Amino acid sequence: MPTTRTNIRHRGLTARDLALIAVFAGLIAALSVTVAIPLPFSPVPITLQTLGIMLAPSLLGWKRGPLAVAAFIVLGLAGLPLFAGGMGGVGVLARPSAGFIVSWVFAALVIGLLTDLMVRGSRGRYRFWAGLGINVVGGILVIYAIGVPWMAVVMGDGVLAAAYSMVAFLPGDLVKAVVTALIASAVYRAYPIPPAGRPVVEAGTGRGES
Repeated sequence: MPTTRTNIRHRGLTARDLALIAVFAGLIAALSVTVAIPLPFSPVPITLQTLGIMLAPSLLGWKRGPLAVAAFIVLGLAGLPLFAGGMGGVGVLARPSAGFIVSWVFAALVIGLLTDLMVRGSRGRYRFWAGLGINVVGGILVIYAIGVPWMAVVMGDGVLAAAYSMVAFLPGDLVKAVVTALIASAVYRAYPIPPAGRPVVEAGTGRGES
């Protein structure tokens, strides 16, 4: 006989979601202004920004994470001194490091999508090694793939030369990927953040036997 199945989907954003987006945009801003170490051979300083870029989608998912990153970028472009070195305003888009700023939203989207798939496949568990791999793909490969060629074009250097100047950043970015995976593992175990959106129950029909 026919049976009725119910599926729960989450749609839109709730007030809680908006609050989480604001909190994580503030967290990224705090990490951005806390540490900024200039390097003589690169126009891009060492900061903790990418730690926030990885954390937001790892904990908030593909919908809220990129929105938190986008909100941070918009505030910086509006003139708040949130970017590396206390810079702000649309003028940063003319600098060699602009490609990295642009890449953050794409990085957050990749991390959020892959993390959501991983968590759903693990029945709500965050697996450290899978999470670490996701952070490396989204938080390092995606960012470098966009930021390095952009920097090469702006500076008039070859892509290989620009990539070479980024070698000093790789160990720190790997550490940030590990730290993000450790934090996400702990949060998912202790207090998993509910999915984004308002739960909507959808009824479906299936076949059963009596």
